[in-house]
Amino acid sequence: MNLLIFGAPGAGKGTQSQELARKLSLRKVAVGDILRSEVKQKTDVGKRALSYMEKGLLVPDTIVDEVVEKNLPPRDFILDGYPRNLIQARTLQRILDNRKSHIDAVLFLDVSEEKAVERLEGRRVCKKCGANYHVKNIPPRKPGVCDTCGEALVQRSDDREETVRKRLEVYRKESMPLLSYYKEKIITIDANKDKDAALAESIAVLEGLR
Repeated sequence: MNLLIFGAPGAGKGTQSQELARKLSLRKVAVGDILRSEVKQKTDVGKRALSYMEKGLLVPDTIVDEVVEKNLPPRDFILDGYPRNLIQARTLQRILDNRKSHIDAVLFLDVSEEKAVERLEGRRVCKKCGANYHVKNIPPRKPGVCDTCGEALVQRSDDREETVRKRLEVYRKESMPLLSYYKEKIITIDANKDKDAALAESIAVLEGLR
């Protein structure tokens, strides 16, 4: 089964894709994680991506397309973070056509703007080990301190409310047209629910397609 997972920032794509990959025996392909790995390893594509990331700019489609084509397995994958616009969707289709492959379903995590803002604004990250917390949903035992390593927790700059709302605006403009593009394969999940309930719904629907 080949899946795309799609939704606004704060919809829970990272959590769902990780759990769905584990439960359905799929390979998770998270484009953001791959780009960060390429940057860390100082590969050619990583260096090119870093020149944009350091300026707070989106990595261009040409670089992201290259990363996807290089890392996408032939089958049984869940793709998170790509495509983010119609140009990337058409490039993905070309990649899949060349491999005589296809997307079986597109999981759309539908979340309200206010719920997305609440989730992202409350997120805190350990600046040493990278552990994630939330001031309401997953609070650390001691406020502001990582349970694992004892270092201070921080709020990422792109999780501040003003920035989150700008990210959501970009998402609506660039990514929402994908709903029409994939309309025959869309499976809509209510992502305003508790994460466990939303995950259970996703698993039940996808198991029915196998």
